[in-house]
Parts: sequence; structure tokens; C-alpha cells
Amino acid sequence: QVQLVESGGGLVQAGGSLRLSCAASGRTASNYAMGWFRQAPGKEREFVAAVSWSGGRTYYADSLKGRFTISRDNAKNTVYLQMNSLKPEDTAVYYCAAAAVQRWYAPATAAEYDYWGQGTQVTVSS
Repeated sequence: QVQLVESGGGLVQAGGSLRLSCAASGRTASNYAMGWFRQAPGKEREFVAAVSWSGGRTYYADSLKGRFTISRDNAKNTVYLQMNSLKPEDTAVYYCAAAAVQRWYAPATAAEYDYWGQGTQVTVSS
């Protein structure tokens, strides 16, 4: 069992930055690929970014490449999402997720994830 707790969300003006954190706890929490997803009101949950459990491989939604960066610190059992140049359309609830997959793999589909956090709200004002 892995527990995930997101933090760092909030209100920011367009063009600003935020860094989300996801603290993982539980058995061998560092042996999971980690991902970020988001869900805006009235829309389906969408993939944002993922990192393999070794940290050596990352994967991003094409539309977010260059603005968002995922990283992890296995010593702290924490994964981060640095979000720069934020736009109003980035407004959503952001979810952290953990996947029990091979060490080199960074899944991009929600169905591949085994555990989810409760989400943190990010609001970008224009």
C-alpha cells in the first residue's frame, strides 16, 4: 500500500510558476513510477508527466513540454512538478499517482497507475 499526499497548489497569475510536491509513504514507495495528471471542470482527467522509479526516464504530454518539469527525490520519497509560464487553461485539480511497473518505464495512461493522491487545486488567473 502506498499513500500519496500532494501539496503546493494555489492561485497564481498567468505567466507565473508553481511547484507541486507529492509525498509518498508506505512500503517501498520509491519503487514506483510516479505520474501527474490533471482534471479541469467538465473535462476528463489528462496525463501531464511521468518519471520512472529510477528517475532516469521522463515522459510529458506533448502540449506541456518545455513548461513543465517532473523530478523525484527517492531519498525523500517525493516527486515534484515544476510548472512555469502558467496559463489560465492550466487551471485544474492536479493528481499524483504511483505505478508498480518496471524500473525504466514511465506510464502515460491513468489505467496503469495503482495509487492516487487526493489532488491539489491549481488556479491560474488571466
